[in-house]
Amino acid sequence: MHFSRRDFLRATSSAALAAGVPADIIAESGRAAAAPSANWDAGSVRHLLPQVSDSRILIKASFNAPLPGAPTLRVGNVAVRGRMGDTRGEHWHFYATGLRPGRRYPLALSGSNGRALCQPWELSTFPAPEERPQKFRVLFYTCAGGHEGLSFLPTATRNRLLRRALSFAPDAAVANGDHIYWDLLSPLAATVSGASPAGVNIAGRFDRSAVVLGSDNETVLKRACGPQIVPVYGTDFRATPIFFLRDDHDYFDNDDADDNIITFPPSHFMMQLARATQNLYYPEFLPDAARPLGLPGSSAGDRVFGVSESFGTLRYGRLAEVLLYDIRATQTLAGPSAVYVDLEVEKWLRTRSAATEVRHLVHAPSNPPGWTAGKWGEWYPDVLDADGKLTVAKSKPYWQSGWLKQHDRLIAAMSAMPGRAPLVISGDMHAVAIGRMLRSGMLDLKANPVNVVLSGPIGTRPGGWPSGRRGTGALPPAHIDLAEAVKPIEQHGFTIADFLTDKMVLRFFKWDRNAQPVEAIDTLEPFHTAELVPPA
Repeated sequence: MHFSRRDFLRATSSAALAAGVPADIIAESGRAAAAPSANWDAGSVRHLLPQVSDSRILIKASFNAPLPGAPTLRVGNVAVRGRMGDTRGEHWHFYATGLRPGRRYPLALSGSNGRALCQPWELSTFPAPEERPQKFRVLFYTCAGGHEGLSFLPTATRNRLLRRALSFAPDAAVANGDHIYWDLLSPLAATVSGASPAGVNIAGRFDRSAVVLGSDNETVLKRACGPQIVPVYGTDFRATPIFFLRDDHDYFDNDDADDNIITFPPSHFMMQLARATQNLYYPEFLPDAARPLGLPGSSAGDRVFGVSESFGTLRYGRLAEVLLYDIRATQTLAGPSAVYVDLEVEKWLRTRSAATEVRHLVHAPSNPPGWTAGKWGEWYPDVLDADGKLTVAKSKPYWQSGWLKQHDRLIAAMSAMPGRAPLVISGDMHAVAIGRMLRSGMLDLKANPVNVVLSGPIGTRPGGWPSGRRGTGALPPAHIDLAEAVKPIEQHGFTIADFLTDKMVLRFFKWDRNAQPVEAIDTLEPFHTAELVPPA
């Protein structure tokens, strides 16, 4: 495989002008949208997902066949030797350090024989923490997982939604939870998920007493997970840094609790499945100077030093910072003192919220504040009564009151941020929505309401919507007062956030599988736009 300099330049140039971008955003951001080039030659690369910081790049990639030796990624003039992620040579990752901030690097991937494995491309590092960029655009979405063999939205349709989102040229993307749906122990697993006859026929059965990588479990894992990630992303995000956050299904179970089973905190085997999936398919979170290296799931001995598996930072100079946190990994069942995120993680979140060097700070938890559907593993105590209505008049079995206490501590920290418009963009909930939280328990938030957003799901099966699973859509819980600008809409979608020096602009997209043809995805425009201006 040979590529000329002309091929390289053509492959890495913008392909299209902005499509469907409001005029004020074009004027403020000066951006031209570019969908992934259909002419880029992926060669033997099956999928490729990068993450960057101001000085580092971490890329996860898989190949059509096992490689006989370690491949090399050339980042500018630096050669980075690949590290094998599986035991068979199909999955590799590349970690480059000591890079210059805000620089666009040419990248080239070659095999151990020196031959190109795909066409070269370009990837930019983020600005340095002290720099003051004027604009930053981020794509947010959730729930892109699901196997076609279990009736999830076809992967080609999910890829089409993501390609439409990429046509708006985001500088980064946040995939907030549920990249994998392969539940094994929850009550529904035996009928509609990984433990069902259809799931076993697709992938086989896991041996929970065996290691994941290096045993037959590795084959089962690849059969179950590969078709949920590889065709959805392919190489389309090669030039767009992406931040993957885990939620319950990424631990191979739904959050369920009854007298027979409580699925979380994750068991040892659940944690190993989640770690193996991440190791093979999507990047961990790169180190950040303001995030402690010793947080749970960070700096593990079998990962590159300093990365975190559950708690991340997306930092773009002094303009924007997104705090990403998985609420399942450190969840406890300690009643009034129970937490979703470890207390050291909470300390980090509150410290960053109080810091003032960044203009906009966003919380991105894997579980949404603002709405409830009566599930067990939510922040709120609301539960379905005998008539299928949400209520707090009866207790939710195995729900922990400490979770709500932590919710209020975090919400209070957000509302108290000086000179910022508080914003939470979360995952998990299969809906698109935005509202303003005016009260949370005894907290009066009217002086600086917390804006809460459901970013929108990319992939959902017909029975996976809140109203389909539990008979009720997502509603504000009794614990809060919520002014809903857009009530939860159970349709596929995503959110584009523009961070500017004087405001944040959120654009919401939705696609109705039951009423719109697939072709309509290619021309989706925002159905709602919200401007969030920090208080004076």
